[in-house]
Amino acid sequence: MSGLSHLDADGRARMVDVGDKAVTARTATATGRLITRPDVVALVRADDLPKADVLATARIAGISGAKRTSELIPLCHPIPLTSVAVDFELTEDTILISATAKTTGRTGVEMEALTAVAIAGLTLHDMVKAVDPAAVLSEVRLERKTGGRRGHWTRDGIVEPTPVRPGTAAVIVASTEGAAGRREDTTGPVIAAWLADRAYSVDAVTIVADAAVGAELARVVATAPAVILTTGGTGMSPSDRTPEETLPLLDRELPGVAEAIRARGAATTPTAALSRAVAGTAGGTLIVNLPGSRGGVSDGLAVLDGLLDHLVAQIAGGGEHR
Repeated sequence: MSGLSHLDADGRARMVDVGDKAVTARTATATGRLITRPDVVALVRADDLPKADVLATARIAGISGAKRTSELIPLCHPIPLTSVAVDFELTEDTILISATAKTTGRTGVEMEALTAVAIAGLTLHDMVKAVDPAAVLSEVRLERKTGGRRGHWTRDGIVEPTPVRPGTAAVIVASTEGAAGRREDTTGPVIAAWLADRAYSVDAVTIVADAAVGAELARVVATAPAVILTTGGTGMSPSDRTPEETLPLLDRELPGVAEAIRARGAATTPTAALSRAVAGTAGGTLIVNLPGSRGGVSDGLAVLDGLLDHLVAQIAGGGEHR
């Protein structure tokens, strides 16, 4: 019916399901202004109003408001805030309010930042109304946000993805047993060596539990390597989550790459057809899921051997090998 995420197909209000989104570090900054008389601003600056500690009280109110956003706005998700900062700047006839909220989660903190500004501003109004009941709270607005699949947004409507670092790569091994030190990783070093042989500088090979692969993927995507290869977590075990955690990060899928890897494996190992691995791009970063076995990794790298350089060059906007 519309492009509004909080409306279903019938136009009814709904709470958006964010269960498939990646866990990423997210921030948002909002601003507002309380417009009053110069003499009132002077009283606030001198902390000489009938209600004392004006700015300190408003700051605490803004932080408390951010923490209660989901209670105040019906369709907001309750989220674990890691930080809320509320600051003020006094000009001749205005108190400028700025609030920055932070979280690590599956949804953004825009409303928390905006609520902090609004509640701080209303508290300021309450504190000064005895001397200026005509004070005006205005221009409460979002200035910028970061995190999630779309990178950085600013007030000018500009999406500012982190520039991809050409010639760099990262490897993520999804293995609960490996992350706990109960199983030796035999796939990550193979992939890293393969990438190094093709002149890629490998940032790191990280081993994480299956349950943590989404957070690690989001973290690595934020560092903007040209290539991310994952191994493990692509099968049908209840703990296998790599495809589900990869998909929300992708702007465009590359189903042909994933199918080619499955087909090559299935030619000798029929169970390779059970792999649910995906491939695609997150901004300018290529992400490819590989199986968790040595044989599956070997098959996947054999397919990429004829594709990787050309594909990376295309993603970067060219058509030639790098």
